Amino acid sequence: MWRMFYFVFASFACLAVAGHSEARPVRTPPAAGKNAAIPDSDRVAIEFDLAWTGDYTALITGTAEDNEKVTAAIKSFQKNRRLKETGVLTPQERALLAGAAKAKQAQVGWTIVDDASTGARLGIPAKHTPNQAPGKTGTRWSSAQGQIVIETFKVREPGTTLANVYDQQRKEPGTRRLENNVLRPDFFVLSGMQGLKRFYVRGDFKDGEVRGVTILYDQATENIMDPVAVVIASAFSAFSGTGLLAQIAPSPRRKVEYGTGIVASAAGDVVTDGSLFDGCNTIVVNGYGDAARVAEEPGAGIVLLRVYGGVALAPAAFAGDARTETELTLFGIADPQSQAGGATISAATAKLNGDVLEPAPPPGFAGAAAVDAHGQLAGMVSLKTPAVASTAAAGPLQGKLVVASAIRTFLDARGLPTPAAAANAKDALVRVICARR
Repeated sequence: MWRMFYFVFASFACLAVAGHSEARPVRTPPAAGKNAAIPDSDRVAIEFDLAWTGDYTALITGTAEDNEKVTAAIKSFQKNRRLKETGVLTPQERALLAGAAKAKQAQVGWTIVDDASTGARLGIPAKHTPNQAPGKTGTRWSSAQGQIVIETFKVREPGTTLANVYDQQRKEPGTRRLENNVLRPDFFVLSGMQGLKRFYVRGDFKDGEVRGVTILYDQATENIMDPVAVVIASAFSAFSGTGLLAQIAPSPRRKVEYGTGIVASAAGDVVTDGSLFDGCNTIVVNGYGDAARVAEEPGAGIVLLRVYGGVALAPAAFAGDARTETELTLFGIADPQSQAGGATISAATAKLNGDVLEPAPPPGFAGAAAVDAHGQLAGMVSLKTPAVASTAAAGPLQGKLVVASAIRTFLDARGLPTPAAAANAKDALVRVICARR
């Protein structure tokens, strides 16, 4: 049970703290061999998933120094599922791991929250901590009978240092019995017993302020909470733009997001980018009313909307043999925030690198039309829309091209013919709006 935390702290053995003196980080040269070539971003995701399955018990860092730990964790995962213990994931095993991690997250109701009290961002097991209330200096999430408690805290006073807060957390409350402790220049981690509960504390320091999270849980809940606590502490994002959450989880979506749709039939069918509509409670085609999502191709990022009563625009033609060139013009309706509340169709240029559009189109161009130099509709823009959180700036956009032939196949399968008299792509555009509660 508690061996998980032993390994978490053992992974920082070279940084162990005696008394309350600050240890100097020792940088280990990147290990060669298995998993050494994995990009750091992929390594983070693998460590994250392995932590959920209980196979990776160290703090998640995603650095090359983790090679040996990652390899050992992969072998553990493979052994537990009676697979060949190679220490390297095949594509099929990576998919199996991702599915297992996702199932574990669903079991506990893993939810990313922005804590307005401290400005930190963290994950919580919402199914086990449904009660939320103000804490002393942060926010408190707890189970019905208090077996599990997660509470954020913030310390910002004249002369605040990480070492001072670290010392205070080691000693208070008086019922704490410290078992493991790590102190680095910018964060600390503590664990042990607090009365009859396990406790885990992480605190991060920046610009004279410490933000942290305390996790308390009964020993009877260790099977559930041991891996969850490791993930919470590893992924804790104390300050804007910092922490692993920026790599392993998207920020919450905006309450209202805007995109572009391409009219596919005068009967009211509109094709647009599927990535825009996660969690939508209401979908509106501007000027025509509410729309229903009638079909989608998630793997291709295509969604078909229908406005009952038709639209007063001629549809565009997605020709199956349209040429795809590297120089494209994108026609879309930019987010109203970028055009003073307007809904004007605008153009942007992009180069096609594989299926990626460079530079990425602006917000609102999800579902925009991509036209080649010959005026043919080359496809539609699939845009990873900017995530907006209360504590972090929007992340960079990434645009991809969904080729016209794929959209044509999608429409053919749903009985929507190519229009006899098609409009120019830029004349067949509508604004689509996703509203979330």
